[in-house]
Amino acid sequence: MADSKAAVVAAVREMTDPNLLKEINAAISSLDDKDSLRVAQEVGVALARLEAVRYRALARLSELRGGVRSVVQEVALELSFVDAFAGSLVTTGVALTSRLPRTLSLMDRGKVSGFNAQKVAEATAWLSDEDSLTADAALEKRIPDKDSTQVRKAASYAATKADQSGADRQAAERRKGRRLSVAHGEAGVASIEVVDGPVEKVTAAYQRINQEARTLRNQGDTRTLDQLRADIALDLLLGGKGGTSERTEVFLYMDLNTYLGLNHDPVKMAGHGYLPAELGRHLATGPNTVLRRIITDPLSGQVKDLGRTRYRPDAATAEFVRVRDRECRRPGCDRAAHACELDHSIPWQFQGETNVADLVTYCRRDHRLKDEPGWIHHLEPDGTLKITTPTGRVHVSEPPPLHDPRPEPPPL
Repeated sequence: MADSKAAVVAAVREMTDPNLLKEINAAISSLDDKDSLRVAQEVGVALARLEAVRYRALARLSELRGGVRSVVQEVALELSFVDAFAGSLVTTGVALTSRLPRTLSLMDRGKVSGFNAQKVAEATAWLSDEDSLTADAALEKRIPDKDSTQVRKAASYAATKADQSGADRQAAERRKGRRLSVAHGEAGVASIEVVDGPVEKVTAAYQRINQEARTLRNQGDTRTLDQLRADIALDLLLGGKGGTSERTEVFLYMDLNTYLGLNHDPVKMAGHGYLPAELGRHLATGPNTVLRRIITDPLSGQVKDLGRTRYRPDAATAEFVRVRDRECRRPGCDRAAHACELDHSIPWQFQGETNVADLVTYCRRDHRLKDEPGWIHHLEPDGTLKITTPTGRVHVSEPPPLHDPRPEPPPL
């Protein structure tokens, strides 16, 4: 049995033998346009087949773990994926191996990509196993070699046909799941989206924003319509009047030398990521900005003290830990620390202490994950967190320094 398991791993590795791939990459420069396209197509077929293998492996992992929610976090850590994508992979793997066998067979033949298989799994997730099999059979000849939009529409139609009365219930349930989503980009930008909002309200809201944008444009505003629509939407959200902003609190981490303009090190905004130095200085000097003294170790860049003139000791400790950690400490989670929960590395009932050496920030989901069977969390005195997964793999999370470590100054 052990030899069989090793053979599976070895066979997967042989599929992507580095020496063979090196030869292929070297030969690509000699291809003409037709052969280049053909190679890209053949790689797509190979990827679909490999993704089918990965889906089966993830479905097996979920089966072995009894379907516990921490499987998603384990996959995210091991494969270096964000949680949402890891969750989609696991869910799709389970669906393909249990309720969508024909779609999985299409992947084995290179006719459907892993991404398109996710679209089928998402569109049919609300169906019973029996109805899923019906939809799967109806899609077998409709989705091969189709793009993701075509696959999504075909799968949605097949699901509705398989359970027409359930489709109405599903529409009502989807509307109950409406939520606000934030996606952080690069270079000081982010996106906000109302997900699964009532279609009539979303449509009416867009029409109102678009109408105001066109009115301003006709009055001579030089911003583009896209810029106007975005600005109007944010102004309405912040003030409710299309322009009056309200003060909010964010945590901006900036080296003093950067603030003074002596260097241009990137600036960190908790929950978002890094910003260019000039944008950071602009935000730090805004009319509603309140500055707090944050002292860092001059060599390591780690937070050592947080200036304060008030707060009870317990509140001060909590604030220091959140400033030190910046974000949820599970690797891969970027929930801002000031929106997270504090947890004792050593549980209180086992003599854990409420101090900066024993406290760490987790978002609510990862706080629950810590107590799942097989997960071990150990916090070092310097704030380094070591997480051991049920498979025995160790992942390390260190409090990010405010700036890169600097060389020790020469003695005077």
